[in-house]
Amino acid sequence: MTTESILPSADAEHRPEPTVKRMLIGGRWVESLTGAWTDVTSPASRGQVLARVPEAGTGDVDRAVTAARTAWPAWRDQHFAGRQRMLLKIADLLELRAEELAQVTAADTGNAIRTQARPEVATLVDLFRYFGGVAGEVKGVTLPAGSTQLQYTRQEPLGVVGGILPWNSPLMIAGFKLPAALAAGNTVVLKAAEDAPLSILLLAEICQEVLPPGVLNVITGEGATAGEALVDHPGVDKVSFTGSTEVGRRIAQRAGSRLAHVSLELGGKNPSIVFPGDITDTLIEGLLLSSRVTRQGQSCTAGSRLFVHRDVHDEVVDRLADRIGSLHVGHPLDETSDIGAVINETQFRTIDQYLDEGLTDPRLTLELGGRPPQSGPLAEGYFHLPTLFTGADNSFRLAREEIFGPILMAIAWTDVDEVIQMANDSAYGLAAYVWSDDIHRAIDTAHRLEAGWVQVNQGGGQVVGQSYGGYKQSGIGREVSLEGMIAGFTQTKQVNVQLAVR
Repeated sequence: MTTESILPSADAEHRPEPTVKRMLIGGRWVESLTGAWTDVTSPASRGQVLARVPEAGTGDVDRAVTAARTAWPAWRDQHFAGRQRMLLKIADLLELRAEELAQVTAADTGNAIRTQARPEVATLVDLFRYFGGVAGEVKGVTLPAGSTQLQYTRQEPLGVVGGILPWNSPLMIAGFKLPAALAAGNTVVLKAAEDAPLSILLLAEICQEVLPPGVLNVITGEGATAGEALVDHPGVDKVSFTGSTEVGRRIAQRAGSRLAHVSLELGGKNPSIVFPGDITDTLIEGLLLSSRVTRQGQSCTAGSRLFVHRDVHDEVVDRLADRIGSLHVGHPLDETSDIGAVINETQFRTIDQYLDEGLTDPRLTLELGGRPPQSGPLAEGYFHLPTLFTGADNSFRLAREEIFGPILMAIAWTDVDEVIQMANDSAYGLAAYVWSDDIHRAIDTAHRLEAGWVQVNQGGGQVVGQSYGGYKQSGIGREVSLEGMIAGFTQTKQVNVQLAVR
């Protein structure tokens, strides 16, 4: 891949012709059987086409699954050390091309290269190293059944895994799925997000240097065609999906109708609870980080419901608004940008609708942000400003629905039981954040929250090696850990052997 050819240019008269990319199926780069193509456009520059990719149909999905099924026996049956060496080699190659991956990611997704794209690539490298390192830990158990019985279990791979990726952090989410599935002995078909497939195709190019043909296959195209065909395909043993709860429900129904294995990492409307105490710079930086505004709010773990105790509410809101207001919204490839662009026009308009609701509600106070720029360089792309409202309670639609944009709602509280009830009063249960000087109070609160991942006095991203997933409508299954790999990508076989009677 020539990186320079897909990077967006501000000069409309000197933009290069879009690069033509192909899909990886059975070790070969191919066009779709339909002959159809999809334009991948720049979030930072409306209308600029970065590349053209094949629009896969059901026939393309079938040949990708067939290639993965053909490659599976040899991949499954080798000693784990062989898979381990390949995953670690891929990690080294990814690290060597980290800057190229980061630039493609920034161009593809609109995420700022300094604050988001480079850290995402670093996490991808760490995930390949981690799962390569634990490839030998997919172990069974031996039961003490006496001298005439050998009784043991085997953790065996599922077979062909279909991974369906989102557009907000495609490389990181691919890192949650791909190396774990491969380490456990599965082969994989990845369906890249139609709005951000380019970094996944570059990842496939790097992996192809190491993996046998058919072990990894990558298809591009629309979810309604290629994605559904992958979910429905009888040769896919497991569907691993990251995306919206609405789509996740449909995938669960379709895959469940044929009793395929399913894991779903879905949406979130995550509470961030601030107790009274000292308002330090560390607290404000933590709230900034957990808000995910530097990812344009396009994160399922964004702490967008900000519950602040009344004793400190005004100070926290003022200082947080000042800190967020100091961030620079700009082109994702600009090193000075803290915040990049929203992925596409549909998401841009959706965020606009929520903003209109907040800005026209007399009960709400706008503390920061507001409508997107109407003139200047930012008006040329899908740029929104980080926005903070106060005056809401937990019943407001802006406090209940996942916006997937840089909009925060600050809600005042006084009673611990009340704020925990409000935090749990949600269809979602993915992430939560607790901020307190009293560690005992913080841990007690963390234990009472209905969320799969709770952080206390910190707001960073997922930690490699720790299980990640949600409660309630935020998903099914766990990723990012050895335990998640074994539970999500293997099945248990019990073997009982009658030995010779002495």
